Order: sequence, then C-alpha cells, then structure tokens
Amino acid sequence: MGDVLVYDIPLRTRFRGLLRRDGVLLRGDAGWAEFSPFWDYDAAESSAWWRAAREAADEGWPAAVRDSVPVNVTVPAVGPELAHRIVTGSGGCRTAKVKVAERGQSVDDEIARLEAVRDAIGPDGAIRVDANAAWDLETAVERLALLDRAAGGLEYAEQPVPAVDELARLRRRTHVPIAADESIRRAQDPLAVARAEAADVVVLKVQPLGGVRACLELAERIGLPVVVSSALETSVGLAAGVALAAALPDLPYACGLATAQLLTADVVAEPLLPVDGALPVRRPDVVAARVPTADDDLAAQWVARIGAVEHHLRADGDGVDHARDQA
Repeated sequence: MGDVLVYDIPLRTRFRGLLRRDGVLLRGDAGWAEFSPFWDYDAAESSAWWRAAREAADEGWPAAVRDSVPVNVTVPAVGPELAHRIVTGSGGCRTAKVKVAERGQSVDDEIARLEAVRDAIGPDGAIRVDANAAWDLETAVERLALLDRAAGGLEYAEQPVPAVDELARLRRRTHVPIAADESIRRAQDPLAVARAEAADVVVLKVQPLGGVRACLELAERIGLPVVVSSALETSVGLAAGVALAAALPDLPYACGLATAQLLTADVVAEPLLPVDGALPVRRPDVVAARVPTADDDLAAQWVARIGAVEHHLRADGDGVDHARDQA
C-alpha cells in the first residue's frame, strides 16, 4: 500500500445529521481508493468498507459497458427555496432524490419541499424520496399517499420502513414502488428482500457491500433493478460507484452518485460532478495539496480504526496490509 491521507471536509448543509465528512484515502498499484465508514459502524461492519478500498487500490475494477452514468440530484431536508436552488443548480439532473422523515420536521415541511422540487425539475422529471427507515408501517402508508400527491407522482420510495417484512406489507398497500437500501447494505441476509418480494428496486453502495465485484455478484443473485448510490464520499469513493454502475448489464434508473455537490471541497483536481445529468466513467487522481487534511487527533482515530478492522479480519482469516503504519 502506498500513500495514506486522512481528510476532513465540511458539508454544505446538514445531511443525515452530519455537518462534516471524514475518511481515509489510500493509494495502491491500481490507483487511489477511499475508506470512510460512518462512525456508528463497528470494526466488523467496517470490514466490508476496507475490502472495497483494497479492491480499488490493489485490483481496480471490471470493464465498463457504458461511458457515462445518469445521476440524480440529492436534496437534503432543507426548506423549499433552497431545495429549488439545489435542483436548478444540479448540472442538468432530470431525477431528484428528496430526503424526508427528518427529525423535527412536519409533513407540511416535506410537502413544501417536494412541491418546490417538482417546480424546479419540471413535469417530466422524476422524483424519489428517501426516509432512511424512519417510519412505521402505518405512517409510511399515510405519508406516501400525501407525498406522492405533492410530488405529482413518485418514482419510488427508498427504505420507508426498517424491516423486510414491513417493506413487503407496505409494497402491497401502496402503488408507490419501493426501493430497499438499509435492508440490503446492513442486512445479514441481503437476499431476503427478493425472497419476500419486498422491493421493486435495490440500492447498492460499493463500500458497505465490500467492493464493485461483490456488488455485481449480489445484483445478479437478487435479480431486481439496481440503483447505485454513494455513501457520501469524495470523488475517489464516488469513482467506485461509477465503476459499478458502468459495469452493470442494465441501468434503468438514474444513480445516486452526484453527492460530491454536498461537500464544500474535494480531493481531486476535477471532481465527479454531473454534466447534462450524468457523470463520466473515469477515475480521478488525488491532488495532495487539495486534500483538507484532518487534525492529529482525528487522524489518530482513523489509524486506530484501521487497526481494529485489520484485527477483525485477521481473526476471520482474511489477509490484510498495515496501511495504518503509513498514515
């Protein structure tokens, strides 16, 4: 393993309770990779993120079957005026993913946000909502009816309820298509969603699922349409998501990979930002001088975290390098 850098970047607005994003950039024989599990992930869960980073750094990715990937603009739980500006300034995205179920906000706030997004994206644009598993079944049935009407029709609702059996019951009580995210990436058995007929779409994220090849295998086994989404990474991590989307045999939906727009800075000279609603299939190089580096305390926490993940993988019999020694 070559260079290791720890970054710390403020977000433009609060997103899923976060104001900053931090992580580790690694350079191996195949290029730069990112390791950035959220802080509520323990060593066992973070090990998939480490495998994804090692794949990117050491092996590279499968060949692409397309040279660009359509993407959605992500609209955080903001007011309607800002939501409108985010969509109109999205680089031509024709699909918007709107965060809902934000703690402290009302359904009226969500309706106003969706109406603003519809106005900005126009009558032919697609709108999807993401509740991050925050609702119970009855709330989801009620809210989806209201939000579908406010949006002028929803493309789908992403993980409105937590459990697979609830997703399956909800899918039979609403005409809004259902997408599974947490029920895939944080599940002991990601195939349970397909067996229960609990979703119309699955959302795959490269880091939490262990790499591009692991995602391609999972997509084939699940047999449902795939949306590739980010884990709020820099352009280095996003490139892995683009590689997955570029390698899938079919890509019927816009992907959630335009999230570099949520960061106030990036770590590459040319960030992966949408043009005409799509990202190019390319792998950007890190420019060390551009990396907003973490302070010593945060860097030490990431060194310890890599050590904990490596210890976990050794206990499971997985071979690992000692990148922490180079951080």
